[in-house]
Amino acid sequence: MLIATLKREIDQIAKDKGIDSGDIIGALEEAMVQAAHKRHGHDKEIEARYSEELGEIELFEFKEVVEVVTDQKSQIAHSVALAEYDPEAEIGDGIGVKMDTTGFGRILAQAAKQVIIQRLRDAERDHTYDEYSDRQGEVVNGIVRRFEKGSLIVDLGRTEAILPPKEQVPREGYRPGDRIRAYVLEVNRMSKGPQIVLSRTATELLTKLFEQEVPEMYEKIVTIEAAAREPGGRSKIAVSSKDNDVDPVGACVGMKGSRVQSVVQELRGERIDIVPWNTDPARYVYSALSPAQVSRVIIDESTRSMDVIVPDDQLSLAIGRRGQNVRLAVQLTGWKIDIKSESKMTEVAHWLSRAIAEVEGCGAPEAELLLQQGVMSLKDLSGASLELLTSFPGIDEEGAGRIKVRAEELIEVKVEEEEQQRLEAEAEAAAAVVAAAEAAAAAAAAAALDAAAAEEASEEAEPDEQVAADEEANADDQVAADEEAG
Repeated sequence: MLIATLKREIDQIAKDKGIDSGDIIGALEEAMVQAAHKRHGHDKEIEARYSEELGEIELFEFKEVVEVVTDQKSQIAHSVALAEYDPEAEIGDGIGVKMDTTGFGRILAQAAKQVIIQRLRDAERDHTYDEYSDRQGEVVNGIVRRFEKGSLIVDLGRTEAILPPKEQVPREGYRPGDRIRAYVLEVNRMSKGPQIVLSRTATELLTKLFEQEVPEMYEKIVTIEAAAREPGGRSKIAVSSKDNDVDPVGACVGMKGSRVQSVVQELRGERIDIVPWNTDPARYVYSALSPAQVSRVIIDESTRSMDVIVPDDQLSLAIGRRGQNVRLAVQLTGWKIDIKSESKMTEVAHWLSRAIAEVEGCGAPEAELLLQQGVMSLKDLSGASLELLTSFPGIDEEGAGRIKVRAEELIEVKVEEEEQQRLEAEAEAAAAVVAAAEAAAAAAAAAALDAAAAEEASEEAEPDEQVAADEEANADDQVAADEEAG
């Protein structure tokens, strides 16, 4: 079957649609084989080959070379094979006999159309997948098109992406037609085409937005060392600078806060704390807990934990609403942080000094040293090693043993005192409730007396008002009678 324009059409489609011509030829060959099977039966062994020189697709039916033909459909005589097809043919070989493709033009055109359409779809999907798989981890712009089972379908131009409910910030709302920026979380190859999953909750969205807003980050002068985020609420980033003349925090904040405000607006008002990164864990945690002020830090390297002491008036600020500030600081630094107030530490030091005073000459100074060594309670002191306690001047093993015993005794004393304080507080609260109830009852009684007095005064005033009304009526009647007589 000669198709004069086939080669030209294949080349044109391959050029216009960006599809490899070999894929189109392979699809056409497959379509021709299927068409031949439909016409001649599926039991025949048929092969299609494209001839670029002739610009046609040829069909070959393979037959077995035999000495005596018993089946014309699947066999060919050895003498015929030698004379017409292959002079080296042997008994048992398979010879491809060219088939008559007259009448295949319409079938080929229809098959080619369907094949090319499918190939175009597959090529589009592959191209889209390749494009966005390379953009995984980037921030993209799109337009919200519709909602499907809680997910947002976002138009990215060449394709659509999905923003699942778990990747949405709860307090953010969108309507069809709204513009949206999101982080490309993952790109999956699916049978219906690539699935592009977006996120508005990813911490990477925060860092990518800063990289777009801060030129020093693009130039690799300023780097985001760590980031922590609670989407829609608050975020923290720790930044460093390779140039001593460039302030990393100032670079991220920008002139009059312009750069950080751009990120805040994009994140719909999410609060962002920018802190300097530091190799010193204590200074790093001190910065991470901002805006709270820290008095001192006690570090335990073995457990990678810190006891952070803050002034009493800074305690709620350091912890944050529902523990948000300290929780983000833990995520940012990677250290376990336990925040204590100065008054609490003063109380702990008092109990420790009472225990250590069991050894003559020891007291508050040694208690302070114990705090610095991470002994933060009587329980810690009772379980402290003899090596630690005997490292203090004037304390031997016997003294250390007495201190540990005294610590266990003071634990019971402390529990009793706390229980007594709790009972007293409950009694005071109960007394306050009773006093409030009595005050309310007294107020209600006074109000009732006032109401009764007012009612009595009203009843006394009613007769006087009636007399005045009668006198006025009589006066009017007299005037009317005088006028009539006159």
